[in-house]
Amino acid sequence: MLRSRISREIAPETYGFLDTKEQLGRHVILLGLGGSYSYGTAGEGSDIDIRGVSLNRKSDLIGLTAHEQYEDENTDTVIFSFRKMITLLMSCNPNTLELLGLNREHYLYLNEMGQGLVDRAELFLSKRAIRSFGGYADAQLRRLQNALARDACPQSEREEHIFRSVRNAMYDLEQRYGRFENGFLNLYIDKAVNPELETEIFMDAELKHYPLRDYKNLWNEMHNIVKDYDKIGKRNRKKDDNHLNKHAMHLVRLLIMAVDIVGKGEIRTYRSQEHELLMSIRKGEYQKEDGTFREEFYEIVSDYERQLDEAARHTKLPDEPDMAAIQRYVMAVNERVVRDEI
Repeated sequence: MLRSRISREIAPETYGFLDTKEQLGRHVILLGLGGSYSYGTAGEGSDIDIRGVSLNRKSDLIGLTAHEQYEDENTDTVIFSFRKMITLLMSCNPNTLELLGLNREHYLYLNEMGQGLVDRAELFLSKRAIRSFGGYADAQLRRLQNALARDACPQSEREEHIFRSVRNAMYDLEQRYGRFENGFLNLYIDKAVNPELETEIFMDAELKHYPLRDYKNLWNEMHNIVKDYDKIGKRNRKKDDNHLNKHAMHLVRLLIMAVDIVGKGEIRTYRSQEHELLMSIRKGEYQKEDGTFREEFYEIVSDYERQLDEAARHTKLPDEPDMAAIQRYVMAVNERVVRDEI
């Protein structure tokens, strides 16, 4: 049984679903530790998260069943179907790319087909990682800013963070709403017109024959980002400080991983060299007595953002993943499933 191949400490009786669920069992090709254990930032009481991949069944491929992912909330386990995993990897989704860069000891189960997926990690790396990791990092930063007082950092610095968030969002928006063949949108920061601000974001726009509904969605998403930053969060300090520090740590971790991926083409999930820094952030050493973050923290964030910008300018990653190679790989795997060769 699959469960018997995993250490008893990690797979007690509560993990019986690994064998009993039809989508899992012999279809599972990879199981690994996720979250703080995989990053090297686990502390006392850290939860054990398991992430994995299971092949789509024969009936999923040529029959009437469907399977995207299996989640077990009691054990914080998420197992993606092979098809969904491939789709997420092609978009350079951080939560799935990190599964291909675990330390060897953090793979709880890895068969020949799972190893084949790990060995092909480079297939999925592209410049999409610049926006995907940047977008996830911006989301973490927005969580911090929303939870802190409005003056948590200087207005001009906050405006820069808003600009980065909108710019990263624009990448996804262009994918969904088109690349503006009939015009252009240009975002930039300049001296504020609003007397209450030092700097603010401006937009030059020219759109012709552009669908109104798409423009409405485009505007709403950019507007929501700005609005989220402008909220003043009310929070329970004792309850929320640990969460804020965890968000702050993940913000820095995401940027560090992005620098490695974009600059070196490497996925390194376990951050041994940055362990001391990440743990100091998680322990609250960069928080002030009023719950806001010290200037040094934002300097760290800005430094890694600059490193990512520099890596992006000189990256050797392709603009898009090698779709033809990925297609050949996926077809070869699924053909084995259809032929009952797994």
